[in-house]
Amino acid sequence: MAVPQNKTELLAAIDKTYGKLAADFAAIPVERTAEKTLEGHAKGIMMSVHDLAAYLLGWNLLVIKWYRGRKAGQEVDFPETGYKWNELGRLAQKFYADHAALPFPDLLAELDRAKSDIVAIIEAEDDTSLYGRPWYEKWTLGRMIQFNTSSPYANAHTRLVKWRKAQALS
Repeated sequence: MAVPQNKTELLAAIDKTYGKLAADFAAIPVERTAEKTLEGHAKGIMMSVHDLAAYLLGWNLLVIKWYRGRKAGQEVDFPETGYKWNELGRLAQKFYADHAALPFPDLLAELDRAKSDIVAIIEAEDDTSLYGRPWYEKWTLGRMIQFNTSSPYANAHTRLVKWRKAQALS
């Protein structure tokens, strides 16, 4: 899929990739979601399907936090308070831990809510505010949203398709 260049394309990319991802998650038996049989987000770490959903939720919640903070005129820590961009593996571990106690169906409901909140953010903006100027360093708001929604949704879909085949869950 091409990199979205405007509001319409961004919304379409999120809709398409999230739709595939939601179908993937729905096809996995809940009792299999805690198995640490997926390659993790840090070298040498294995994760579960639950962890993958927690990772996606973590990034979606950060997008919302960044946006709301900026809208309120606050200084925003990127990527997250206490983390640097070269510590994303450690941040992934935080996301796994943050949502570890949440039952998988509830985790998916939270992910769906966060995705809906991001769609509402996009819908409240226009092409100029999304793509017409840098929002964080050289990146536009639309690109920052895409980096943390449709791109990781597509990556997670690819991982889950491969995992389901390896687990004979096709």
